[in-house]
Amino acid sequence: MICPRHSNALMRLPAYLKRCRDAAAPIGLTRCCRSRMLLVIFTGTLMFVSLVCANRGLSMEASPFAIRHPVPELPDNVEWLNTAGPLRWEDLRGKFVLIDFWTYCCINCMHIIPELKKLEAKYPRELVVIGVHSAKFDEERDSENIKQAILRYGIEHPVVNDHNMTIWRRFGVNAWPTLVLIDPEGFVVWGQSGETTFEALDQLLRPAIAYYEKRGTLDRTPIHFETLARRFQPNPLRFPGKILVDSAGNRLFIADSGHHRIVVSTLEGDLLAVIGTGEPGFRDGEFSAAQFSSPQGMALLGQVLLVADTENHAIRAVDLEKRVVKTVAGTGVQLRRPPTMRMETPLSTELSSPWDLCVVGEWVYIAMAGCHQIWRMDTQFSQIGPYAGNAREDIVDGPLLPPSPYALGFASFAQPSGLATDGRWLYVADSEGSSIRAVPLQTGGEVRTVVGTARLMAARLFTFGDRDGPAPQVLLQHPIGLCYAGKFLYVADTYNNKIKRVNPETGETVTVAGDSQPGNSDDPPRFDEPAGISPASDTVLYVADTNNHAIRRLELAPAVRVTTLIIKGLQAPQVKRESEPPLADVHFITREKVSVRLGSPVKIRLDLWFPPDHGLNLAMPVEIRVRRLDQSASSAPSGESKREFEVYRVTPQEGPIEIELSPLDSGTTTLEVVAVFYWCEKSGRGLCRIGIQGWRIPIEVSDGGANTLVLEHTVGS
Repeated sequence: MICPRHSNALMRLPAYLKRCRDAAAPIGLTRCCRSRMLLVIFTGTLMFVSLVCANRGLSMEASPFAIRHPVPELPDNVEWLNTAGPLRWEDLRGKFVLIDFWTYCCINCMHIIPELKKLEAKYPRELVVIGVHSAKFDEERDSENIKQAILRYGIEHPVVNDHNMTIWRRFGVNAWPTLVLIDPEGFVVWGQSGETTFEALDQLLRPAIAYYEKRGTLDRTPIHFETLARRFQPNPLRFPGKILVDSAGNRLFIADSGHHRIVVSTLEGDLLAVIGTGEPGFRDGEFSAAQFSSPQGMALLGQVLLVADTENHAIRAVDLEKRVVKTVAGTGVQLRRPPTMRMETPLSTELSSPWDLCVVGEWVYIAMAGCHQIWRMDTQFSQIGPYAGNAREDIVDGPLLPPSPYALGFASFAQPSGLATDGRWLYVADSEGSSIRAVPLQTGGEVRTVVGTARLMAARLFTFGDRDGPAPQVLLQHPIGLCYAGKFLYVADTYNNKIKRVNPETGETVTVAGDSQPGNSDDPPRFDEPAGISPASDTVLYVADTNNHAIRRLELAPAVRVTTLIIKGLQAPQVKRESEPPLADVHFITREKVSVRLGSPVKIRLDLWFPPDHGLNLAMPVEIRVRRLDQSASSAPSGESKREFEVYRVTPQEGPIEIELSPLDSGTTTLEVVAVFYWCEKSGRGLCRIGIQGWRIPIEVSDGGANTLVLEHTVGS
């Protein structure tokens, strides 16, 4: 969504303060290559900020950030998602807060998410990421749809639905994605538009963390958010993206994108194979060992299934007879430089979010969504490179390929996401421009627009809607899926929740199923952001109904009829449990020796005392971990001979928490007990903290001992 040449624009104070004061008029949503570089700080402003910092005891020379801006207030009339309730900046004081301005359709925003995940994993106690979702499309303003995107992308931090773009305006943002950093003392210290990497963000944070730790303003208390994933019920399919029908072989190939695998069934729903472990990764090998990461489009090449392994930035080849997977293109690293306009060796060429595939003759065509181009690779997997598009994000017709990237006067695409062919043309669902394009299969021709916005002088990426009819009046909204059947194109008009038929010659468009309302019903037919479509015949289509985690069968004649396909025997993969809170920094209180009763179960009672207006998070279990140390282990600081912790999970309640241990052996031993709990404000705000406390208790087992150990802890002390 942002021009690569403008991807390093920083927020500067004059423009920032002006936008903070003026929240009344919205900032125009400019096209990517018109995104503005914000003003450079002038000398007087720098002197003013220096005085402010000096008054606060901050040395400008010592600080890793030369300028600090007051952070604008968050509005009250926004909905917080992926957390238990709203947040305030003061809730997060002591942490670095990285704000990610995004919209869930945007491929550049998608590229940021895995980089942020790496950063969150490295700095779980120092950093909080807040997603500010400022929508581009109408469909994206709905909180329910944003929730689905949060689940689909595996986002584990709070997200605020900035549906009126109020926060966007207050921070002076003008492009997706934009990142803004707030320091532990509550000041904006850094901002950047465009894609970035974990390495760049890590380089920014490392010295800053050391600086604020030395100042004593960094708070490493673990915190916790109530994520949607904790309440998500497993489904056999999870956000299926693309689908491919092999009528001759009576096979249906499903990109089970949310489960990072490929599912193969008959057209009647009998399960034939599951390809991939279900865990994200990048591994070749047998079906049961191979790993993908959010796979999307597929194409058949004989008995080889080609897969666009989108988040691995690779093309994988699945040998359906030998039942093995191998990589045939891509390095697993995203292409971040301007694309080279020539053919190269596939396995040494970086790709950028390949989203769909289509085999025509001796070529495999690739919708390279991440760099807004159509690529192709020969079927011998010996060469790969761009075929059409100048890599500008736009909807422009014209000659196929320039000699250098971004050259004007050539065709432009905007996040191409679906491919189909009639043998003469390659048709493209150009999702960000809400258009259907036609690419000639003979070099020397020109790209044309079947329906869409190429004819407009401006706002080509921001003109969308839901209107059928003759080509000049047709409006689509972020179509992702496309197929060709019976001389027509069928479009999964994703954000309109419809299936539409388009005449590829005239552009005449008509809705065949769906009524624009998101839903999950066969009669009346309703879909929820369908993203994949493939023909079984001229009159039968299969649809990947993405947000419904379902496959639908759509009969076009003699009357329109929709049924939901049940894949018999398919189960969700076993999902790894969330990583346990770290125990490396547990503070152990050593108690005096306690006598417990021989031969009787031992109860452990935990009494927690909270600050006023705080209490246990009743939605999260309390974990009490217990292990018994033998004599040598209890006196050995290195911890040799320690047993593993036994973990007891208890439903939280008001009052004491109790567990019961089996009788202890006679003699003397030592118990290590660790309590892990989650506590929050009772006001229902969205921030919870993780409490971890340990006790080391020498135990003597005797006939006259007690049968209950009472452990008390004052939280926050």
